[in-house]
Amino acid sequence: MNDVPQTALLPAGLYDLLPPEAEVEAEVIARLTGVLRAHGYQRVKPPLVEFEETLFACAGAAMAAETFRLMDPISHRMIGVRADMTPQVARIAGTRLAHAPRPLRLSYAGQVLRVKGPEMRPERQIGQVGAELIGAEGPAADVEAIAVAGEALAAVGVPFLSVDITLPTLVPAVVAAYGIEGERAAALRAALDHKDVAAVAALAGEAGAVLTSLVAAAGPAKSARAALDALNLPEAACEARTRLGEVLDGIAAAMPGLKVTVDPVENRGFEYHTGISFTFFARVDPEHGPLGELGRGGRYQAGSAAAPEPATGFTLYTDTILRTLPEVASLPRILVPPGEDRARAAALRTEGWVTVAGLGPVADWAAEARRLGCSHLLARGTAEPVSSTPAKR
Repeated sequence: MNDVPQTALLPAGLYDLLPPEAEVEAEVIARLTGVLRAHGYQRVKPPLVEFEETLFACAGAAMAAETFRLMDPISHRMIGVRADMTPQVARIAGTRLAHAPRPLRLSYAGQVLRVKGPEMRPERQIGQVGAELIGAEGPAADVEAIAVAGEALAAVGVPFLSVDITLPTLVPAVVAAYGIEGERAAALRAALDHKDVAAVAALAGEAGAVLTSLVAAAGPAKSARAALDALNLPEAACEARTRLGEVLDGIAAAMPGLKVTVDPVENRGFEYHTGISFTFFARVDPEHGPLGELGRGGRYQAGSAAAPEPATGFTLYTDTILRTLPEVASLPRILVPPGEDRARAAALRTEGWVTVAGLGPVADWAAEARRLGCSHLLARGTAEPVSSTPAKR
């Protein structure tokens, strides 16, 4: 029996990020947050853990099942490790920044931990970069959230970017208008989630024609909009349809090159959203490459039950974004043996080089440079490719 501990073994869904990926991630985060800052989103930094009653308030309740919980040894109260940063930012907006002018634009970046990763992203520790627009009700806010997220993803070089828009309030409005409730409504929701048209028709009764038409309407924004406009919808559903049209027009003006699709019945992952919601995707190869979910967002209710506040925003997943990016060329590395001009080495760093200092006597500096992953060697103040330097110095 082998009693040697497996010191490199990590829990499922957790992993180390090694060079150069960790450095690339840091650069990606800097670019994403730079775009958010340029659009007026101010950075906040919530804590890693919070008391359960604050972490699960309002929109945070949707993440209760995904949250690691433990007892705080100081207060002897239950605390949770954040599974999503949006509820934390909403809490900050409604408490510490309650008197700040609205609309309030806040951004964040950090790590979250979940009990179980979703099907499309099995990771349990997830890097998030996001923004929340709090206190704005109209469609212009929805457009801003989608456009800013799209601009941020484009800024880091995400290829073949697209966004899928859904309306989580549309199906509930239809279901309520036709008096469908209880177990039947739950079964109908499950059938819609699986796009099971036969089951939808069997469960929906008089609403069957409308709901099956909503399933069939999913697709490119132009055709989906035309299909929705042709339907005779209940009043509340008509309001959601009108809002969608205004948002689609706004996106076309703000980001005319962005591919937009619409899925009128999609609800999974948007359970706490109260209006226009969206998911960003990328296709690594336009013909055969896999789709990657880069982030999602939408409208929700911030504040407390006593003082609700309209909000919209988005969260981008840095782990997934990294997998969609083309290979990033690393900065040139140069080995600087002892005794070389320090000022020259400093000048090379300002020019974009990575300087690696030699720390002791070495018989063959060219071989040492190659061993340390350096393409060049600083020799008498000159950056020489290691292949052209003498074998020994």
